[in-house]
Amino acid sequence: MHVEPLSAGNAPAVLRALATATTRLRLPPPAALTGDWFASRAVIVPSVAVLPVDSADVFDVAPGAGDGTVGGGWIGYLSYPDAGADAADGRIPRAAGGWTDCVLRQDLDGQWWYESLLGTGPPAWITDALAARAPVEPHHVDWRAPDRATHRRGVLACLEAIRAGEVYQACVCTQFTGRLDGSPVDLFVDAVARTAPARAAFLSGEWGAVASLSPELFLSRHGEVVTSSPIKGTLPLDQPPSALRQSAKDVAENVMIVDLVRNDLGRVAITGSVTVPELLSVRRAPGVWHLVSTVEARVDADLPMAALLDATFPPASVTGTPKERARELLRTWEPATRGIYCGTVGFASPVAGCELNVAIRTVEFDADGSAVLGVGGGITADSNPDDEWDECLHKAAPVVGRTLAAGPQHGVVQLAP
Repeated sequence: MHVEPLSAGNAPAVLRALATATTRLRLPPPAALTGDWFASRAVIVPSVAVLPVDSADVFDVAPGAGDGTVGGGWIGYLSYPDAGADAADGRIPRAAGGWTDCVLRQDLDGQWWYESLLGTGPPAWITDALAARAPVEPHHVDWRAPDRATHRRGVLACLEAIRAGEVYQACVCTQFTGRLDGSPVDLFVDAVARTAPARAAFLSGEWGAVASLSPELFLSRHGEVVTSSPIKGTLPLDQPPSALRQSAKDVAENVMIVDLVRNDLGRVAITGSVTVPELLSVRRAPGVWHLVSTVEARVDADLPMAALLDATFPPASVTGTPKERARELLRTWEPATRGIYCGTVGFASPVAGCELNVAIRTVEFDADGSAVLGVGGGITADSNPDDEWDECLHKAAPVVGRTLAAGPQHGVVQLAP
């Protein structure tokens, strides 16, 4: 392992500079994790070929316990596995990723480090790119909001299933669609600079791009310790955060998902090791307050990542309880395939371990620039369809433009730089 300090700016500026340099040099593009990853502010891969892979092979790295460095590893994504009522294939590959021997890591004090598993220093093109920097280029998406009536029918069907005892809760989702004028990396850089999500991630390739502005941790694995921090319960920022803890609906929503995460992890955890060190904490996220809980477990050190994902994926917070029945019903209630939305993006390092987000607040771009943004919320017996629609708008607003939250229920809105 080679580690040396670097001089660089904030993470969005570093990513944009590397994107400009790789385009000029005809290298594979950079990838990035920003916010709260591996006890750092950012982990950026200077150049990586992100290629389609089999879903069974994602994050297939023996995870280290973590020593403060990341060094390198496998970065990629895994899409939500189920189709919608349209039974359509995904717009981008179901899974994609690539290996990197080096990363740029910004520690919690703001210092950048070049880290290499190969024991070599940074190539000249990286230091040149960081010295040159690059401005964010003009970009915008003409967003079309989802059909409110279709979403309402899904919520009402879910409420009927709850009354019939088929499920206790399910996460009913919908989609904004649009077309990008500009580059996905510029949209991501601009959005991260404005909103600073906790678990943001960016990947791109010839197939398109994924710009995830997620606040949610799906799984972290460091040695034998596995942690999940599901989010359930949402209020807009103009409401008092204490109202979340006082909401019977939001509290019930969160506690039911905590039980589901405990059950999922319990399938592979060392007996007696599943605990809940944090329950119903109120945290700020872009545009909203969230209720967040944390579930922790210990697993055998040699447990393959594939086995851990088999037990826990897709994430509990974006499915429902009971999980399998909720997934079956969601296939009929949601008109369109989710794609990367509600899947996961992350990094698996033989040194630092593995960390994965829940791919919410995530924009998916296909090769021709078409954009899809999924949004949704957990439905319980106390849910009101109008409130659930408003929650979708609150969650989408930081991505598509704040006018949407108070604006039209249908039609076109614009995100401008």
